[in-house]
Amino acid sequence: MAAEPSPPDTLRCGGETHLRLVRQLTFGGENAEAYFSPDGRQLVFQSTHPPYDCDQIFVMPITGGSPTLVSTGKGRTTCSYFLPDGKSILYASTHLESPDCPTSPDRSHGYVWGLYPGFDIFVKDAKSDSLRRLTDAPGYDAEATVSPRGDKIVFTSLRSGDLDLYSMNLDGTGVTRLTDEDGYDGGAFFSPDGTEIVYRANHPKTDTERKDYHDLLARNLIRPGVLNLYVMKADGSNRRLVLENGAANFAPYFFPDGDRIIFASNMGDPKGRNFDLYSIHKNGTGQERITTNDSFDGFPMFSPDGRTLVFASNRNNGGTHFTNIFLADWVD
Repeated sequence: MAAEPSPPDTLRCGGETHLRLVRQLTFGGENAEAYFSPDGRQLVFQSTHPPYDCDQIFVMPITGGSPTLVSTGKGRTTCSYFLPDGKSILYASTHLESPDCPTSPDRSHGYVWGLYPGFDIFVKDAKSDSLRRLTDAPGYDAEATVSPRGDKIVFTSLRSGDLDLYSMNLDGTGVTRLTDEDGYDGGAFFSPDGTEIVYRANHPKTDTERKDYHDLLARNLIRPGVLNLYVMKADGSNRRLVLENGAANFAPYFFPDGDRIIFASNMGDPKGRNFDLYSIHKNGTGQERITTNDSFDGFPMFSPDGRTLVFASNRNNGGTHFTNIFLADWVD
């Protein structure tokens, strides 16, 4: 019997040779930072859609369907991630500070990100359905992800007065500072074997840059116009620069081989508005463009078996500003 024909790959843009059978999982609203469960069957992600006025955390199967709310529905949330049990979920939330959405950043300073001081890191426990608080330091604690070894969490915190990376045990104990250079370090992910961490950073070099950074930091803001990529060992040692190109490079994630990194960047757009996915070896060589969509592609992550890529994109949004979640088979 002849095989059934494959559906037309209408959501794949020209030149996207590493992607096959691109399929859309969400339809409308702002959806981003979707990450696989350890068994590869579910995704946890953040979304803003009615009746919520700012991001909340949801889970859905990789086959799509109606998402299930994980967070409280109060405050603003960000950066969710499955724990090793595949059921408990880590995320940051401001709901203890206020049930309302925090005020959006003051864009009179240009394009800036808000470092909401009410953000703390929580775990939604799968067994008891309770919410357990892991951080209680004053100021911003967020951007947390978990080692594949199942022993450590890496996160960004302002507890030192600067935006540095820290690690802690799964129960919130054993907090250890990993970076100490002046500037922003964040968006960290472990390598598949848990021995290394890849992250984005902006370390001001001139007096003007340092003043701008610290003036914004005092207002709980950061300007992400330039972000470089770094790799270090999981204990914070042997830090090395992977990519510095004057662009905003973010959301780096290791390939299953532990050697290459997939990330989002606006390096291909002189105006800095269009973000695509790229790959690069962790030694800084072999850069390759992965997506060619003319708006936004970001937040890539491979499934545990390395066969599927999840990412957020503005493609197929009917000319709106909607960002949706997409899956694609990976072709190496």
